[in-house]
Amino acid sequence: MTEKLSEETRDTLLDPLKETGWSVVDGRDAIFKSFVFDNFVEAFGWMTRVAIWAEKWDHHPEWSNVYKTVDVTLTTHDLGGVSTLDVKLARKMDSLAG
Repeated sequence: MTEKLSEETRDTLLDPLKETGWSVVDGRDAIFKSFVFDNFVEAFGWMTRVAIWAEKWDHHPEWSNVYKTVDVTLTTHDLGGVSTLDVKLARKMDSLAG
Protein backbone atom coordinates (compact mmCIF):
# COMPACT_ATOMS: atom_id res chain seq x y z
CA MET A 1 0.00 0.00 0.00
CA THR A 2 1.25 3.46 -0.89
CA GLU A 3 1.60 5.90 1.98
CA LYS A 4 2.09 9.65 2.06
CA LEU A 5 5.52 10.43 3.51
CA SER A 6 5.41 11.05 7.23
CA GLU A 7 7.44 13.81 8.86
CA GLU A 8 9.65 11.07 10.35
CA THR A 9 10.52 9.45 7.01
CA ARG A 10 10.43 12.51 4.77
CA ASP A 11 14.05 13.65 5.13
CA THR A 12 15.38 10.10 5.08
CA LEU A 13 13.72 9.38 1.73
CA LEU A 14 13.98 12.80 0.08
CA ASP A 15 17.55 13.79 1.01
CA PRO A 16 19.15 11.20 -1.32
CA LEU A 17 16.89 12.42 -4.14
CA LYS A 18 17.92 16.02 -3.49
CA GLU A 19 21.53 14.92 -4.01
CA THR A 20 20.59 13.82 -7.55
CA GLY A 21 18.87 17.10 -8.43
CA TRP A 22 15.31 16.67 -7.15
CA SER A 23 13.82 19.56 -5.17
CA VAL A 24 10.70 20.14 -3.12
CA VAL A 25 8.16 22.34 -4.91
CA ASP A 26 7.37 25.58 -3.07
CA GLY A 27 3.77 25.81 -1.91
CA ARG A 28 2.93 22.25 -2.89
CA ASP A 29 3.68 18.78 -1.52
CA ALA A 30 5.52 17.60 -4.62
CA ILE A 31 9.05 17.05 -5.93
CA PHE A 32 10.55 18.38 -9.17
CA LYS A 33 13.50 17.72 -11.44
CA SER A 34 14.61 18.78 -14.92
CA PHE A 35 16.27 16.09 -16.98
CA VAL A 36 18.45 17.30 -19.85
CA PHE A 37 19.48 14.93 -22.63
CA ASP A 38 21.71 15.30 -25.68
CA ASN A 39 18.80 15.65 -28.08
CA PHE A 40 15.06 15.21 -28.56
CA VAL A 41 15.27 11.52 -29.49
CA GLU A 42 17.10 10.66 -26.26
CA ALA A 43 14.62 12.70 -24.21
CA PHE A 44 11.63 11.07 -25.87
CA GLY A 45 13.17 7.60 -25.59
CA TRP A 46 13.68 8.13 -21.86
CA MET A 47 10.08 9.30 -21.49
CA THR A 48 8.92 6.14 -23.24
CA ARG A 49 10.94 3.91 -20.89
CA VAL A 50 9.59 5.81 -17.88
CA ALA A 51 6.04 5.56 -19.23
CA ILE A 52 6.27 1.76 -19.20
CA TRP A 53 7.17 1.77 -15.50
CA ALA A 54 4.59 4.45 -14.69
CA GLU A 55 1.88 2.37 -16.32
CA LYS A 56 3.06 -0.80 -14.59
CA TRP A 57 2.93 0.94 -11.21
CA ASP A 58 -0.25 2.90 -12.09
CA HIS A 59 1.49 6.12 -11.10
CA HIS A 60 1.85 8.78 -13.74
CA PRO A 61 4.09 11.85 -13.61
CA GLU A 62 3.24 15.42 -14.44
CA TRP A 63 5.80 16.20 -17.12
CA SER A 64 6.56 18.31 -20.13
CA ASN A 65 9.12 18.01 -22.88
CA VAL A 66 10.72 20.80 -24.88
CA TYR A 67 13.40 19.58 -27.28
CA LYS A 68 15.99 17.87 -25.05
CA THR A 69 14.62 18.86 -21.64
CA VAL A 70 11.97 17.00 -19.65
CA ASP A 71 10.55 18.72 -16.55
CA VAL A 72 9.00 16.31 -14.07
CA THR A 73 6.78 16.90 -11.04
CA LEU A 74 5.82 13.97 -8.83
CA THR A 75 3.04 13.86 -6.26
CA THR A 76 0.37 11.34 -5.38
CA HIS A 77 -2.90 13.13 -6.08
CA ASP A 78 -5.03 10.53 -4.28
CA LEU A 79 -3.05 11.10 -1.07
CA GLY A 80 -2.56 14.84 -1.43
CA GLY A 81 1.23 14.82 -1.42
CA VAL A 82 4.51 13.02 -1.87
CA SER A 83 4.33 9.30 -1.22
CA THR A 84 6.61 6.30 -1.22
CA LEU A 85 5.49 5.68 -4.81
CA ASP A 86 6.82 9.09 -5.86
CA VAL A 87 10.18 8.24 -4.31
CA LYS A 88 10.17 4.88 -6.11
CA LEU A 89 9.36 6.49 -9.48
CA ALA A 90 11.96 9.25 -8.96
CA ARG A 91 14.63 6.63 -8.30
CA LYS A 92 13.58 4.71 -11.41
CA MET A 93 13.70 7.90 -13.49
CA ASP A 94 17.20 8.63 -12.25
CA SER A 95 18.40 5.11 -13.01
CA LEU A 96 16.89 5.19 -16.51
CA ALA A 97 18.54 8.56 -17.18
CA GLY A 98 21.94 7.02 -16.45
